[in-house]
Amino acid sequence: MKKYAVLVPTLMALSLAACSSADDNGEAVDSEELLTADWQQVIDESAGQEVNIYMWGGSDSINRYLDDRVAPRIKEQYDVTLKRVPMNDAQDIINQLLDEKLAGKTGGSMDIIWINGENFKAAKDNDLLWGDFTSQLPNFNDFVDQDAPEIAQDFGEPVDGLEAPWGKAQFVFVHDDNKSPNPPASMEELAEWVKENPGQFTYPALPDFTGSAFVRHVLYETTGGYEQYQGPAEDIDDLQQRLQPMWQYLNDIEPYLWREGETYPESLAKQDQLYASGEIGMTMSYDPALAASEVLKGRFPQSTRTFLLENGTLANTHFLSIPFNSSDKAGALVAINELLSPEAQTAKLSPENWGDLSSLDLDKLPPEAQQAMNKVDMGTATLPLAELESKQLPELSADYIDIIEKGWMENVAKK
Repeated sequence: MKKYAVLVPTLMALSLAACSSADDNGEAVDSEELLTADWQQVIDESAGQEVNIYMWGGSDSINRYLDDRVAPRIKEQYDVTLKRVPMNDAQDIINQLLDEKLAGKTGGSMDIIWINGENFKAAKDNDLLWGDFTSQLPNFNDFVDQDAPEIAQDFGEPVDGLEAPWGKAQFVFVHDDNKSPNPPASMEELAEWVKENPGQFTYPALPDFTGSAFVRHVLYETTGGYEQYQGPAEDIDDLQQRLQPMWQYLNDIEPYLWREGETYPESLAKQDQLYASGEIGMTMSYDPALAASEVLKGRFPQSTRTFLLENGTLANTHFLSIPFNSSDKAGALVAINELLSPEAQTAKLSPENWGDLSSLDLDKLPPEAQQAMNKVDMGTATLPLAELESKQLPELSADYIDIIEKGWMENVAKK
C-alpha cells in the first residue's frame, strides 16, 4: 500500500509534465494547444528541446544525412537538438509504444517516429499517435499536394493528419548492364531469365520489406492485376484460391535461385552484399536511387543500372509521426517541418546524401527551388523521374500484407 501511495502522485506529475510546458513567462502551456497555436509560438516553445527521432538505422547514407546535414541546421536555426535513435525494425517502435501505452507512461522517449503501411495502421488503431498535426506545418501547407492519393492514404489507410510525408519510394530491379543488357520486362520474362541463369537471382526472405514487395509484384502479374485487391482482404471470399498462381510461380523458380532456393538472404542488406560481390546478378530496392548511391560508394559496379517491369512497379510514401506521449512535441513539429523544407528535400534527393524521392509537389515550389531540385544529378543508374512516375502501381492495403507473409512461410519457405 505504501508503494502505491507514493506511485500515484508520481504518475500524476508525469502526466502533467507530458501535457504541458512552460512558456517564456513560466506559465504552463497545454501541449494540445500546439495543434492550433501560432507557428511562431511553436518555434518559441521548441527552443532548447531535445527531439529523439526513432527510425530504422540500417543505412549509412540515411544516417549521415540526418546526423551531418539536417540535425546541425535544425540546431542552428531553432536551438532544437535532433537525436537519431536507430532501431532494427519499425515494428520494434510500435511494440515499445504499445508497452508504454499499457503501462500508462506519459513522458515517452520517442518524439518522432518513421513509419508507414501496416505499422501506421497498427499505431493508428491503438491510439499511439498524438493527433492531427500536419495542418500546423507551414511547409506541408505550402508545398505538399495534400489531396494526392499517396499522401492522403498510407497503404489504403486514411492518414487523417497523423503523419507527414517525408519521401516517396518506388520499387526497382537492379542489374549489371554488362551481364544482362536486356533485362526482363515482366514476371514471365524474369522466370525465363532465372532459369537461364541458375544461381544468379534471389530475393530477401519474408517478412523483409523489399522481399515482401517482390512477392506482391508476382501476385499482381500472375493473378490478373492489382485492381481486384484494392478493397479489404476480408471482402474476397476466394482469396486463398486467388493466391495459388503466385505460390506456384515462386515454387517454380525456387530450384534455380541462389543456393537452389534452400535458403534466402535474411535482409536486403545481405542480398545487396551478394550482388556487390558478384555472387548474384540482380538485386532490388524500394529506393530508385540506391543503386546510384552504391555505385558512388564503389560497392556496386559502374555498369549497374535499374529497370522497371512493363506493367509498372509498386510505389508508396513514407511518413513521420509524433507519438501520443512525446515529451517534446513543439520540437518535433519544428523538426518535421524542417525535414519537409525544399532545402532538406533537395539534399535528400541527391544519391550522394540519400537519393530518396521528394514528397513535395514540384509545381508548388518557388522557381529557384524547382531549379535546384531539377539540377540534382541522380546518376546514370537512376531512371528518369518521368519514367518512374509513369509506371507506378498502388500498394495493397495493410491487411493483405500479413496474409501474404504468413502464406509465403507455409507455401514456399516450408516446401
